[in-house]
Amino acid sequence: MFRPSRAAPVPAEGGADRDDGSAIRTPPTRVVALVTIAATVVTVVLGAVTETAVLLIGLLVFLPAFASALCTPRQTTLVSAWVSIVVIVPVALSTEQLADRVTLALFALGFGALAVYGSWLRITREGTLVRLRSTAAAMQRQILRPLPLLTDDVLVDGVYEPVQQDKLVGGDIYDVAATPWGTRVLIGDVQGKGLPAIGMAIDVVGAFREAAHREPTVTALVDSLEAAVVRHNGYAEQRGEPERFVTAVVLGVDTGAETQLVTCGHIPPYLLHDGTVTAVGDGTEHAPLGLADLVDEPRTVSWFPFPAGATLLLCTDGLTEARSPAGTFYPLETRLAGHVDITAGRLTHALVDDVHAFTEGPQQDDLAVLAVRRSPHRMRSPSVGKVSAAG
Repeated sequence: MFRPSRAAPVPAEGGADRDDGSAIRTPPTRVVALVTIAATVVTVVLGAVTETAVLLIGLLVFLPAFASALCTPRQTTLVSAWVSIVVIVPVALSTEQLADRVTLALFALGFGALAVYGSWLRITREGTLVRLRSTAAAMQRQILRPLPLLTDDVLVDGVYEPVQQDKLVGGDIYDVAATPWGTRVLIGDVQGKGLPAIGMAIDVVGAFREAAHREPTVTALVDSLEAAVVRHNGYAEQRGEPERFVTAVVLGVDTGAETQLVTCGHIPPYLLHDGTVTAVGDGTEHAPLGLADLVDEPRTVSWFPFPAGATLLLCTDGLTEARSPAGTFYPLETRLAGHVDITAGRLTHALVDDVHAFTEGPQQDDLAVLAVRRSPHRMRSPSVGKVSAAG
């Protein structure tokens, strides 16, 4: 049975006061009121002491402009109204410097109206951006399920970081499916970047979710992914876009002592068990998805022991091809040796933090790191048998 974890909450963008349902951060009204009154008192007192009241009160005209950059339209309206009253009242009470006072009052009314409009325009644009980001977050939860993911066979935890921080989904993909034949795990990397790569990623993940429950063998599942990439490339060619391939690793984990692996031009997994780190399936890589027609050999399954309590690390080249300022590649296997005895979630986060420190600069590529932890209570004796090597 598949038991997904709680969906990761979308980070709140909002504050206490807002004019609509969008989560936009604004200061509380009481803070705005206190600051406005304090600025007025200071200005009036200084004006009385220095006998330059008209000049200093004129500085309050610009207060609504500051409010429009931070506050809601309602709060900006209150500030503008207050400033207008403070400026206009002296006009009604005194005829001294009347022309200056009238001019100042007109400026206060005009600047106040512009400030309210500017605040409304800002809130409208920020609300649109927040809604777009919320929509993107919802799409991400549909394309890439929030981690960790739990099935009867494994716990899958990890980190996903697209290189473009304004995009929540990149060209790296992963998914987990609990099927009648055990748990299937996918990790992959679409060639290229940008929206076309994301479109390919969506197609491959969709094909995996459908075929994982339909195909009884891992090789048939991989063939379905190959067909999805070929179809996508056919549509891309019609639009004049370049064809793309996808590197991928597909795992099949059931109650047997051994696990099935098909590697399609991707980084092989690493097995962490009993204080050791071992690359599994190394030397049995097949052509990336979308390039099967270029080779004669069909894709086959590799079997490897996956003991109870062991962890498999799967990653994309955003981890292995990260470079230090000196141009050295990140030594994944060496760094893994120092993290063999920690939990799956801590393992992936420790590696990501380590690679960020190693590169000492901005992220260079999409990054996906998964830790697949074997469930110890679901295994059966190796003598029970397994499905044929073809699947």
